[in-house]
Amino acid sequence: MLSGLVRDHQARQGGRKERQEKRKQEAIQAANKLTEALVDHLNVGVAQAYLNQKRLDSEAKLLHQSATNFAKQTQSWLTVIETFNGSLKELGDIQGWAKAIEDDLNVVSCTLEYTSKVDQETS
Repeated sequence: MLSGLVRDHQARQGGRKERQEKRKQEAIQAANKLTEALVDHLNVGVAQAYLNQKRLDSEAKLLHQSATNFAKQTQSWLTVIETFNGSLKELGDIQGWAKAIEDDLNVVSCTLEYTSKVDQETS
């Protein structure tokens, strides 16, 4: 009788251990599935962020290249404008020089006319 009770007790205890081990394995599997689902969900976000960062890097390189080209073009325009301004200044200088020559010639012409009149009156 006592040994029968011990065997029944051990059998029930063995059954409980098996159920407990089975539940433990199920809990571990459920935890693994949950972890995989969470990691997959996070990986999708990380992958999207990575793709966005790659796209941003590419756009930044294009922007830098465009800015560099624009700076070169602007420098070229400035050189052309400076050359044009220099030419305009030279034209202004030539115009001033021509005006001075014209004034001098007018003075010489007036002097010659005056001397011609004086010579005609004295002769």
